[in-house]
Amino acid sequence: NTNTNTMESHTQSVTTAIQSSDYGQLSIIFTSQWQSLGQGEQRTLASHFIKTAIASPSFFPDAFRSPQIMTVITTTLNHLPPTVENAADNALRQKIFDFKVNEEEDYSTAARILSGLRMEENEGSVYYMPPIERCDVFVKVAECYLEEDLTIEAEGAVTKAGTIIESTGISISAENEVKDERTVTLMLRYKSTYARVLDANRKFLQAATKYHDLSIAYMHTDAIEADDLLSMLGRAVTCAILSPNSAQRQRVLGLVYKDERLSQLDALPEFQSHSAVLTKMYLNRIVQKRELEQFESSLADHQKAIMADGLTIVERGVLEHNMVAVSHLYTSIYFTQLGELLGVVDAVKAEKVAAKMIGDGSLSGSIDEVEGVLRFHPTKTKEESSVIHWDETITSFCMQLNKVTDVVRAN
Repeated sequence: NTNTNTMESHTQSVTTAIQSSDYGQLSIIFTSQWQSLGQGEQRTLASHFIKTAIASPSFFPDAFRSPQIMTVITTTLNHLPPTVENAADNALRQKIFDFKVNEEEDYSTAARILSGLRMEENEGSVYYMPPIERCDVFVKVAECYLEEDLTIEAEGAVTKAGTIIESTGISISAENEVKDERTVTLMLRYKSTYARVLDANRKFLQAATKYHDLSIAYMHTDAIEADDLLSMLGRAVTCAILSPNSAQRQRVLGLVYKDERLSQLDALPEFQSHSAVLTKMYLNRIVQKRELEQFESSLADHQKAIMADGLTIVERGVLEHNMVAVSHLYTSIYFTQLGELLGVVDAVKAEKVAAKMIGDGSLSGSIDEVEGVLRFHPTKTKEESSVIHWDETITSFCMQLNKVTDVVRAN
């Protein structure tokens, strides 16, 4: 009976303190007085605080500005019974999330708070959330983590969103515009966040494909502004250029090169040099240092990272590309000359990169260390061989024709 009276006293104190916004009193209740309560009583009081605070018309959002109340909230959220009436704890988390994002721009705390939402698939539960809402929560969490470059946490959240999409069949295709606007917007945010996570984790080839898909999938809907679609295309170009040299990369470069909007990127300050660099890469032409510097100045910090060989991602990518481009122009070249031509590195680095590329099969050639020369061994594809054969046949025919003409003239 004494315990009952004590609990009633505590709950009444909590109610009064919330009504008068007495943060100090609430802090005392949930620190010194809190310790004397049993686990069941703590859960009851925690639940009462949350329900009463949420029901109060004036307690929030001002209380969120008090460090004392934020400590009380943390304590109560960690000591809840299996169910709080009307899922008031979820309502509280949502309010904190909105406050942290809109008022304080504290995105990582907002993400952690929202991650704690109780979400159940059982429709009879107060915590039931339909798939689209659960997916929306994880996309929001991922977006917040990306704001603070917490890429591992963002990837975890966007993966959970993807699992919900796969298991419940939420989808939107470019042809199907019958879907409700909320689903269209959610799928757009999910795909965009997924592409950004791949980009942030330096999975550039996959990111380039996702960005390009996004830039074309929504061209015939009102879901994205034309300028935003163009920015997606710009990001696709950035990631394609940063991707490691491979046949798949060449395919993606081709995909973007053939996009009729590519030249429109020149009008956007952050993508001014992108079409020129991508065109040279796709057509195996040498990228000049000036173009590279302009391109590099537009990159995000994670895209400028210095790798183990002392080169930035873009320096290495352009160097490998230029190496292949040079192999189409020369049969052999001194490394000192190569370093000057590439304009990015000295002879020693140029030799290291060439050795690596020859080793992994992306460049056909050999190194003469004594002479300091790189010799290229041209590899002809079936197509190239037939073109060369055709050229030789034409040349031979022309020579024969010249001889006949000379003979006729002579006579």
